[in-house]
Amino acid sequence: MIRIIIGIIIGVALFASVSQADDKVNTVTPKEFVSSVAAVPGAVGNHLQTEWADIKAYQAASWVDAKAQSARTWARLKSLFNTTKTTK
Repeated sequence: MIRIIIGIIIGVALFASVSQADDKVNTVTPKEFVSSVAAVPGAVGNHLQTEWADIKAYQAASWVDAKAQSARTWARLKSLFNTTKTTK
């Protein structure tokens, strides 16, 4: 039974991995190549600027959350030591 299941799994994997030929041949002209290479620095710069803005926003939100969590922790610690003695 296990051999049959393993055989089915291998058969499905082999069937799914068959590549199909594509009749369309992708060719790149020298002009397209130069324009795509020339666009790389601008695209990288834009990506880095947006990532930097996203990181700053995340860090600002993270710091606000950390400050609130720290305040809650200190309040709990202080409440442990601020118990008053009611018995004499």
